[in-house]
Amino acid sequence: MKVIDLVCKMEIESTTASDTFVHQGETYYFCMTGCKNAFAADPAKFLPKKKGFSFFKKG
Repeated sequence: MKVIDLVCKMEIESTTASDTFVHQGETYYFCMTGCKNAFAADPAKFLPKKKGFSFFKKG
């Protein structure tokens, strides 16, 4: 499944993501450990503010 790395905005495959992080019961996928570490340090900085947003790509 295609997902978006919320730090660098890169589109990646969830099955080949370099790293993951679970925040409030949701798994987030990252292209590299540096992106995961940035997210882990301050998730609110990267989480979308809009309701209905999905970091999973449709189609």
